[in-house]
Parts: sequence; C-alpha cells; structure tokens
Amino acid sequence: MNEMAKMEGAAGDINPLWAGDGSQLPEWFVSALTVPREEACVEIGGARAHYFRWGDRAKPKVLMTHGFLAHARCFAFIAPFLAEDYDVVAFDLAGMGDSDMRGQADPSARGCEFREIAEALDMFAGGQKPVIIAHSFGSGAALTAVTQSPGAFSGVVVCDLMIMRPKLLEQYWNHRQSSLGSGDPDKPNKRYPSYEAARERYILSPPQPVGEPFLLDYMAYHSLRRDGDDWTWKFSPEVFRRSNKSKDWFSVAEQLVQAPGRKAIVHGGKSQLFTRDSAEYIRELGGGDIPIIAIPEARHHLMLDQPLAFVTALRSLLALWKTHAPPTIAN
Repeated sequence: MNEMAKMEGAAGDINPLWAGDGSQLPEWFVSALTVPREEACVEIGGARAHYFRWGDRAKPKVLMTHGFLAHARCFAFIAPFLAEDYDVVAFDLAGMGDSDMRGQADPSARGCEFREIAEALDMFAGGQKPVIIAHSFGSGAALTAVTQSPGAFSGVVVCDLMIMRPKLLEQYWNHRQSSLGSGDPDKPNKRYPSYEAARERYILSPPQPVGEPFLLDYMAYHSLRRDGDDWTWKFSPEVFRRSNKSKDWFSVAEQLVQAPGRKAIVHGGKSQLFTRDSAEYIRELGGGDIPIIAIPEARHHLMLDQPLAFVTALRSLLALWKTHAPPTIAN
C-alpha cells in the first residue's frame, strides 16, 4: 500500500542549497518540475520502495530507473516530457535514493525489482507490458529482468551501459585505479559537517564534465540527507555487497543481444563506456536489428549533458514502438 502518495508539481526539488534563488535555472527545467507527479513509497517484502509517477494511468506504461549509487531523480526532468502520452514510473533501486535495502544485491535480485515494482503499482493490469528505460548499472539489471520474465515487458531501452570488446574492456579495467562503484558494505557511510563539505565529495563515475552543471548540483543535493548536524549519503552500504569484477562484464554484450523482446540502445556520442566500436561489436554478435542512437556531445551521464536531445531520442523510440506491436513471446 502506498504511504501518503502526493500528486503535485515538484517545486520542492528546487532547493536554495544548490539552486540559489532559482533565477538561473532554464525555463524547460522549471517547467518540467511543475508537471504533476505522484511521489510515494510502496511496501515490497517489508521494505519501502520509493517512486515517482507521471501521466495518465490509462496510457501505455514506461518504467524507468537509474545507475549505480544514483536515484530516480535523474529522470525527474526527463519523464515529464513523456507524461502527455504515457503512464511513467521512475523508481529508486533498493538501497539507493529513498528506497530501503531489501533482499540481496546480486544481479538476480536486481532483475526481480522491475517486476516487483510494476506489480506493486498495477502496471501489468489488463495485460499491459511496460517499456523499461534504464541507465548504466540499471540497464544491466533491466536486461536481467526481461530475461527472467520474457513477455512481461514490451521492450527495454538500454542507456549507456558499459559494453566493450573483451580486449578493450581488459585494458579499461587495468587502467582504472579502483573498481567501478567499489565500497565496503561493512562500513557506515561517511559523514560531513556541512552540505558544502559533502557536495565537494560528490563525483561522477567515470569522471566527466557535464553539459548542464546545475543538473549535477541537483543530483548531488538529492543524493544526500541530513542526519542530526551532519550530512551523509542516502544509499545503503549494503549495495556494495555484490560481485563487481572485470570478468563479470565480459558477457554483457552477449546478454544484451540474447535478451528476449525488443531492445534499443541510447548512448553518449562521447561516452567512454559505449563507443562506436561497441556498436560494431553488438552488430558482430548478431544484434543487427537493435537500434543504436548516439546523443551528440553527451558522455556517459547523457541526461546531465544533453537532456533535451536525450528526451527526443526516447520519445522517438517510444513512438515507433507504440505503432509497431512487439513480437509474441511465451511466458
């Protein structure tokens, strides 16, 4: 059951700690945050799962989620542009954002989260099949979800998931000083005496400049919470209780190509993690029918670099899929 679901615009997202008086924020962003949305938590397995919802529940369903250690607000300024034509849910993965940790942090459990949240929010009613849109780490979990439940979802849009040929992937990992998204699940999150001190420690992985710095500030602010006089991260250290070895990434390309149903890839034109060669590799593995769209001037965090171009790509894909029925897949 939802806890105190609120349907309203999101003016509260614009906080003076990061936005000042708000006068420098672009009109498109402010307008997007005024689109009515529901914000609530639904209980799944005794834990709270936090989500946002936009649009008309009678319309086709879209289910969105984020990358590792991020949160659903990375789509809070994207989803409103879909709300006129779709029923859109963006949710925080377990242990991230404002969702409680539940279950395990292994890939199978992450895949189950998509079906769990969709069932809890009645997104399968009347035989409907949501389209999944997910970024980075969330994309890998989404591929697991559609593999676990073939026929439950009508497609998945993979947004800048790390895909490289094995040789290039090995080189990439060897040049990194630490594992991507590494941390100690047995240590509490660091605490900071002020928001400013915490904000200095908010960095992207992989590191990159962003095209729209105010969006980085927005994501940073909503990645933190106040605890007494201190500030600390929202995510649970339990999210690090997972395998994240380089060998685990070698099969991602095959997993994507072999996953059932419709797939599409949207990536940053300047991404380090999905490049032109990544697209060629997908084709060589048999993914010649998978649309692959590069967002010019965007890096890995494409919604922070080119949000409106990203919206355009998503709207185009969804419109195309809405007019072409997906292939029938047995449950």
